[in-house]
Amino acid sequence: MSIPSRKQQTQKRHRRLRRELSGTSQRPRLSVFRSNNHIYAQVIDDRSQNTLCAASTLDKELRANLKVNSSSCDASLAVGELVAKRALTKGIQQVVFDRGGNLYHGRVKALADAAREAGLQF
Repeated sequence: MSIPSRKQQTQKRHRRLRRELSGTSQRPRLSVFRSNNHIYAQVIDDRSQNTLCAASTLDKELRANLKVNSSSCDASLAVGELVAKRALTKGIQQVVFDRGGNLYHGRVKALADAAREAGLQF
């Protein structure tokens, strides 16, 4: 029996989570994707299959103000604040948090905390 790789473990966790999580128009899903260099967040309505708003470390708005590496926790804080600000301008106050199979630690936790502090409820 072979030991699953870290990526396989993450994918397995993500499939298990997505069975339970679903976003609606009243309470969309805040989906987080973490790569080695960047972090991405999207607010998704699964019923209509629409992305309502998104933010990432690749946004021009953030890259100009970002003084640190885009793969750091500080960058995740900025992305969390930005996605929360964009969601609140669209009238979205409550979301379901989807950590994307990643452990709730480090950059994912920093993004979630920043989004909460900016006014999103989950």
